[in-house]
Amino acid sequence: MNTLKKLCYLSVAALLSASFVACSSDDNEIIIEQQTPSQVLSSTPWETTGAKDKNGNSVALTDASVAGYVGFAYFKADGKFAIYNLTDVLRSMGTWSVDAQGKTRTIAALNPDGTAIFTRDVEILVLNKNEFTYRIRPNSGDPSVYYDIIHTRTSHMEPTNGQLTLASTPWETTGAKDKSGNNVALNDASVAGFVGYSYFKANGTFKIFGLNDVLRSEGTWSISPDGKKRTLTTPTFTRVVDILVLNETTFTYRITPDTNTPAVFYDIIHTKVNHKEPL
Repeated sequence: MNTLKKLCYLSVAALLSASFVACSSDDNEIIIEQQTPSQVLSSTPWETTGAKDKNGNSVALTDASVAGYVGFAYFKADGKFAIYNLTDVLRSMGTWSVDAQGKTRTIAALNPDGTAIFTRDVEILVLNKNEFTYRIRPNSGDPSVYYDIIHTRTSHMEPTNGQLTLASTPWETTGAKDKSGNNVALNDASVAGFVGYSYFKANGTFKIFGLNDVLRSEGTWSISPDGKKRTLTTPTFTRVVDILVLNETTFTYRITPDTNTPAVFYDIIHTKVNHKEPL
């Protein structure tokens, strides 16, 4: 009987030992990595899907009180952000950060030359993998008035038609070619009116200065959804040109001075430059 009991004890001990080893095996460990608030915010694109006033009432996204905060937002891991409206038109771009506690998000909207347009801090109310909600106070003198802007995780892809690239830097006209590929002097009458420093801002406005820093034109700009045409609109003209090259260093478009003679054209070449926008 004693021998039988000993065998039973040994069997139970062996089973318990085997179970303990299996549970403690590295292959069976479950490791849950905790994301930082910054990692959560940059983990997905966000779409504005709702807004509420201080009383918890829903506010239409077209309401003037909140419309400026509505769109698709892309907070990138490199600390840059881009926000587009719900029709995929670039609205602002710059840098972003979230404090370690996940309580405050800061954005700095930037001009093409890197100067700041504005810096905005907002109070984060919800930040998880599915929802990002922050509170805005439009009037700093009256903090009792506020709106909560609700964003939801989305699979909406960031537009790739070149808006962000065009708005990311100032551009300098550095060359021109005729229809045969021959170089054309920048002071030649055929191309001189297209030469200068260009600043295409993320808010849809632009300014173009001559190479002597004298303002030449200003107005609004856009790029077609397919990225093939750029449009400028000013009080005196609207100009649509074909985009030939648009990347981080080069922007080249084609002008056709006389639409009745499409065989005559010039390619205007711009290069990325660090030139500050004249005041």
